[in-house]
Amino acid sequence: MNVEHIPVLAKEVLEGLALSEGMIIVDGTCGLGGHTRLFAEAVGKTGLVYAFDKDERNLRIAKDRLSDFGDRIRFIHDSYARVADYVSSANAMLLDLGYSSAHVDDPTRGFSFQADGPLDMRYDIRGGVTAEDIVNSWSKDDLTTIFRRYGEEPRAPHIAKALFDARRKERITRTVQLADIISSVVRRTGKTHPATRVFQALRIVVNDEFGAVEEGIVQGISCLSSHGRLAVLSFHSLEDRIVKQLFLQAQDGVVLTKKPLIASREEQRDNPRSRSAKLRIFQKK
Repeated sequence: MNVEHIPVLAKEVLEGLALSEGMIIVDGTCGLGGHTRLFAEAVGKTGLVYAFDKDERNLRIAKDRLSDFGDRIRFIHDSYARVADYVSSANAMLLDLGYSSAHVDDPTRGFSFQADGPLDMRYDIRGGVTAEDIVNSWSKDDLTTIFRRYGEEPRAPHIAKALFDARRKERITRTVQLADIISSVVRRTGKTHPATRVFQALRIVVNDEFGAVEEGIVQGISCLSSHGRLAVLSFHSLEDRIVKQLFLQAQDGVVLTKKPLIASREEQRDNPRSRSAKLRIFQKK
């Protein structure tokens, strides 16, 4: 797969984590290896990078791209929410909460309605619930709840009812099929497709993204050495709210970012993905 990965807020992340030769750093979401490469270069030959990712395919691509660093990078096929199982002490850690463009661009993964594909949406395809399972078996009330809570969808009850009615006729198995059902009850406003918020909500629930963020931050802070830093990149307000609250609640350190750092105008122009990014940094005592 030839997918270019441009690391978001790279300069701000590197400066915020204050990396230097010989450090141990955790890249909680390796993706296709954009930040991972920068970390390996920053900590040098005496340093070590732990690169986590739930998606085995992305990890395999990153491992191939970063093969020149040898054993200075340890690739781990698991969630950053389990970082304490692998790392006892680290000088720095990044949690990039964004999902890879490789997921969106591959219709077989079911993350996007831009091309037809199976309703999957799992980062880790080894098991767990799929989006197809949810839309075909959850109650109208439960569907309404997740569309409201995780998608902030104002017409959640209408969409849940439409899905409930549609699945009584035939099973909902495809991304375009789901998007068409949603479009039948929600009118497009501006550039946003009517299915956007629902797809976001399903992705979050399928992968327990918010639970992983909470556990990843708690475990990440516990793994940091004295004066170690944890940086978190979020891409929508719900995630950022969780990060802000957990940082403020932490008793064993200080928040270094009074306000989240955002991308410069130049970066937003060159990399549209960076437009919604917010970076918060915590330092352990």
